[in-house]
Amino acid sequence: MNFGWLLAKYALSAGLVVLVSEVAKRSGRVGALITALPLVTILVLVWMHLERSAPAKIAEYARYTFWYVLATLPMFALLPELLARFGFWGALAAGLLVTLGCVLLLTVLGRPFGLRLW
Repeated sequence: MNFGWLLAKYALSAGLVVLVSEVAKRSGRVGALITALPLVTILVLVWMHLERSAPAKIAEYARYTFWYVLATLPMFALLPELLARFGFWGALAAGLLVTLGCVLLLTVLGRPFGLRLW
């Protein structure tokens, strides 16, 4: 892979994260809206396409992204309550445990249907 291309990918990807964090400091609502857009996923799909990944590989990435995003949603629903009870780091740790539990649950429930998350 071309080193310049790799640097461009890093710069654009990191720039997006910094931009969203700066917007979120000013407006949680607008920052959350931008974050909820699958911008990083879209960037990864574009990178994969430009790097000539096979369509099947791109489709596989999109399919797994859907299931992992689904497993993270309960964490975001619970985080406001967890913050009030446990502070930031405790809430984040609890939220990550909830996400892990949801991934494991989806893994078990999805196995009979051919879904292999783990």
